[in-house]
Amino acid sequence: MGTDDSGQEDVKASEVVKIGITGLPSSGKTQTLLKIIEMVEAEDIVVGGMVTEPIIFRNKRVGFYIKDWMTGKKRKFAHINIESTLSVGPYGVDQKALESLGVKAIQGAIDNADMIIIDEVGKMEVESPGFVKVVEDALDSDKMMLLTLHKKSRNPLLQDIRRRDDVRILEVTPVNRNLLPYKIMKLIKGELL
Repeated sequence: MGTDDSGQEDVKASEVVKIGITGLPSSGKTQTLLKIIEMVEAEDIVVGGMVTEPIIFRNKRVGFYIKDWMTGKKRKFAHINIESTLSVGPYGVDQKALESLGVKAIQGAIDNADMIIIDEVGKMEVESPGFVKVVEDALDSDKMMLLTLHKKSRNPLLQDIRRRDDVRILEVTPVNRNLLPYKIMKLIKGELL
């Protein structure tokens, strides 16, 4: 591990950390991821990839946006008003949004970021062959990585991620939700094994 002029450990020099954050729906996976991103970016680590944001209408979640973290561009990905052959729960899914924005965001992170983020590898996303391929490419890259993972899905991609030796899976719970980002930062910095 390298140090900079101030004697601080160089986060980028540590072993490549790949962490999957799992938990039940609405457990706080995305909020945990966003807190970690905030902390990582404060260390001057370039973060790229895809996050999901809820679409709220009259205090009710009616869908999700996909957002490219590096560019800030976002598109509606799933919504109660989208008619699609693919739906998950009440949401129709726009696969083209995932292919054109989400896959491109992850590929951009593989090419240009220090850390790749993917929120989320879940039921809606794994239906896209392009998404599955770019997630596999990201996992095989030498970049640090944070993913949020659907807890119960038996999809082959999720099964493969859970079986990988180089991915550490941590679960968000109501008890650890506030402390987990700090634990993950210690893992990223190589302070915890």
